[in-house]
Amino acid sequence: MIRQGPDDAARVGGTSDVAAVEALLAYAASLSRRSGSTAIARASEAVARSRDLHRRSRGEHAALLARCLRVSAELMLGRRRAQEALPMAREAVELSRLNGGAALVMALMSLARVLDALGRHAEAAAAMAEAAAVPPGG
Repeated sequence: MIRQGPDDAARVGGTSDVAAVEALLAYAASLSRRSGSTAIARASEAVARSRDLHRRSRGEHAALLARCLRVSAELMLGRRRAQEALPMAREAVELSRLNGGAALVMALMSLARVLDALGRHAEAAAAMAEAAAVPPGG
């Protein structure tokens, strides 16, 4: 099948739920700043779908949900919507704590960037220090 657009990956009966979320997230991240509302809408859809997967699987997809939240927070931050990005970045950190490693470091660094954009420099520094202290490999 030739892919016609981002909705093709999200069709029921085609690609798996996880792959659909991954496709939505990749598409959202690939859009330029001029496509801000589309990127945020796709990322929000990825968050909603991954949250549903996480709930239905009793936590099995925590890493996917954390990544969706982190990417969404970064998209919001890139569009100067740091206040909206903050709860997503915090939730991404909490979910990433389950497995630690690189995912936790990335979530903490994202949180630090959001906090810094909000002028909360001491909290941003604390998040960066925590990221630096995460042992490699989880």
